[in-house]
Amino acid sequence: MSTEKVKTQKTNTKTKAPKNDIKLQNNFKNIKAAWQLYVLLLLPVIYIIIFAYVPMYGVQIAFKDFRPSKGIAGSAWADQGLFEHFKILTNAKFKDAFVNTIVVSVYTLIAGFPIPILLALSLNVMRNKVFKKTVQMVSYLPHFISTVVMVSILTQFFNTKVGLFGQILKTLVPGATYTVSPMGSANAFPHLYVWSGVWQNMGWSTIIYLAALASIDMEQTEAAMIDGATRFQRVIHIDIPAILPTAIILLIMDAGKIMSVGFEKAFLMQNDTNLNASEIISTYSYKRGFIDTGLNNFSQAAAIGLFNSVINLILVVTVNKISRKVSDTSLW
Repeated sequence: MSTEKVKTQKTNTKTKAPKNDIKLQNNFKNIKAAWQLYVLLLLPVIYIIIFAYVPMYGVQIAFKDFRPSKGIAGSAWADQGLFEHFKILTNAKFKDAFVNTIVVSVYTLIAGFPIPILLALSLNVMRNKVFKKTVQMVSYLPHFISTVVMVSILTQFFNTKVGLFGQILKTLVPGATYTVSPMGSANAFPHLYVWSGVWQNMGWSTIIYLAALASIDMEQTEAAMIDGATRFQRVIHIDIPAILPTAIILLIMDAGKIMSVGFEKAFLMQNDTNLNASEIISTYSYKRGFIDTGLNNFSQAAAIGLFNSVINLILVVTVNKISRKVSDTSLW
């Protein structure tokens, strides 16, 4: 019996090798046949490697007493322990920036996530194609406005003297004088930041949901119409289930960016009067590393950035697990 087992094992190994070789040959043939697609894929891969993986080498700055003259490799490790520079996370200013980041991010997620879905569903049921295309074009054009121009528009619009906001207030209350602009109000900053972003990006985000709605089988819609389903019922029972997997994936990705509020817009909207609400983690880290004076400012800024990235990673993994348990849709 033992000799027969050895013979069968030998024959199995002999037959497995050619099959593997055939699979490899087929793979190489497929790659060679579609080499243009792999060349296109190579560009984003190179981009991710250069701008996402190569910068990870600099993470060690958070654990070193970084000196620009010595470089990353030449700088010594922190004297009082590897986590010495993470003590900046207990700073009162960082705690305020952390709270402001959470407020703005959650506010953005709550306000900005459902609006593109509602807009896509509304556009999908429109019968007038010309009006539909016009609304779609007008809604996604603000996405191409740069951040600097966007903040300039807000500044001019809410100017109390020459801006449209000030003119409307003067018309409603003749003779009244307004010295404080909403751009200088700490209470108004989250609202201005969030809703200007919603207006700027809702049309662009709608394109993804419209693509998902376009993949719906028309036979389902026709069958529902034959059964007497109203337009609202077709939206509830056909359209929404069709875009739900896409919405869950985008929600997971947005949850992973909760701690990554846009630096440029918040920094440009900042001033001395709204700093209590506009100072977020990214702006605080920038000021700590490049504006404040100190020996270990670069290391402390790197520690803040590393902490921010770890929190985002935890959020992505957590939301993905919840989504996988609640539904069948997840990133991995």
